[in-house]
Amino acid sequence: MGNGDKIRVLIVDDHAETRENIRKLLQFESNIEVVGTAKSGREAIQLSQEITPDVVLMDINMPDMDGIAATEEIRKKTPSIQVVILSVQGDQNYMRRAMLVGARDFLTKPPMPDDLTAAIRRAGAVAREEREKRVQAYVTPAGGITQPLAGVRMTPGKVIMVYSPKGGTGCTTLAVNLALALHNTPQGHNDETRTMLVDANMQFGDVAVFMNVQGKNTILDLAPRADELDPDIVEEVMIKHAASGLHIITGPTRPEHAEKVTAGQFSQVLKYLRQLYAYVVVDTCTFFNDITLSVLDVSDVIVLVATQDIPSIKNSRLFLDLMITMGIPLDRIAFVMNRYDKRIAITPERVAENLKQEVVAVIPLDERIVISSVNRGVPFVLDNKAQPSARGVFALAEALRVKLKDTKGVETGKVLRR
Repeated sequence: MGNGDKIRVLIVDDHAETRENIRKLLQFESNIEVVGTAKSGREAIQLSQEITPDVVLMDINMPDMDGIAATEEIRKKTPSIQVVILSVQGDQNYMRRAMLVGARDFLTKPPMPDDLTAAIRRAGAVAREEREKRVQAYVTPAGGITQPLAGVRMTPGKVIMVYSPKGGTGCTTLAVNLALALHNTPQGHNDETRTMLVDANMQFGDVAVFMNVQGKNTILDLAPRADELDPDIVEEVMIKHAASGLHIITGPTRPEHAEKVTAGQFSQVLKYLRQLYAYVVVDTCTFFNDITLSVLDVSDVIVLVATQDIPSIKNSRLFLDLMITMGIPLDRIAFVMNRYDKRIAITPERVAENLKQEVVAVIPLDERIVISSVNRGVPFVLDNKAQPSARGVFALAEALRVKLKDTKGVETGKVLRR
C-alpha cells in the first residue's frame, strides 16, 4: 500500500477539534499514516480521488453532504477504498444504511482507541486485498469481451517512442495510426495486442485532436499520483476511443500547465503502463526537453521518423550521432521514411546508405487521404485499411512486433541529463 506498507487514512469530520484528536490518536501507530483531512462530504470525495487513501474515517452528520452519501460516492468511484463510519448515534438504522452503501465498519463516537485502530487495520487489509485482486487477475466476462483494463502482465509490455528531430514529418499522424495498428490485428485485439497511446508533447500535443476525443482528465491527473498507480487510477484518467477500443492519455489542455509534469513522474507513469499493456506508444515533441529524455530512457524502441528532404535527413544523422554519444545502442532505432513520394530522387535506399541505418518501413505520401483523416479526427488505418498509407503503417507495426518479440526490457537511467 505504499510508504512501507502503512495504511493510508483520510479523516473526515466537520469539527476541526475532532479531526485533530483522531490524528493525534493515530500518530503513534507505526503502521498507520494520516494522509489527509476533510471537513465535508464533498471535500472527502475530492480528496479520495486525489490521494487514494486505503481507509476513510467518515463522520455521518455534516452540513453539505452526509457521510452516508459521501461513502456511496467514494465507493462507487474507487471500490478499493474502505470506509469506517464514525457517528454519535448508535442507531441501528444508521448502521444498516452505512453498510448498504459499502461501509466496512461502524463505530460510535468517541471510539475507544483500540476499537478504532483495530477497525482501521481490518479495513486496511481489505483495501490491500481488493487492490491486489484488481491488479493480478485478467478479467474476461462472458462473450469474450475484455474489461477496459486487465491486470499486471506476466511479461512487461514494450514502450515505443515515436520521434522526429525535425517538425512537420508527420510524427503524430504516425504515432496515432501505429498505435491503432498494433492494437487491432486482423484477428481483433486481445491481451497480447492491448495498446495505450500517450501524448508526451506537454505544450502543444495533438493526439486528442487527431483521435477526435475529449476527456475531463489528462496526464496532469495521473502524474502527481505516479508513486501510487493502480488499474483503477489509470482507468479513471485514460480515454477509451469508441471506434477502436484504444486507450489514450492526453497531454495538458493549456501550454502553461506543461511544467506541472516532471520527467520523473512521466517516467514512472510509463514504467507502470508497461505492466498493463502489451504496447505503450508515446508521441513526443521535436525538442529534447526533460520529458522527451525520460521517454527515451524507458523506451524499448525509438521509431525515428524522417521525410525526403535534406534538413530532415541532416537532423536524423545528428540524432543518431547523439544516440552514440549517450551510449544508446542503435539497434533500438527503427528508422521510418514517412510521406514517401516516388517522384523525388531521394530514395529510402539512398537515405539508408547515407545514415548507415536500415529503413524498416516506408509510408507512402497520400495527402488527400491523410489530411482528410486528420481534419475529421478519424485515423486512416480505421477508414481504409487497403490504401497505401495504411498498408505502410500495418507493415511498420508488424516489423516492430518482430523486432520487439525477443528483446528484453531496457536498462533505464542511462540517458545523459542536461
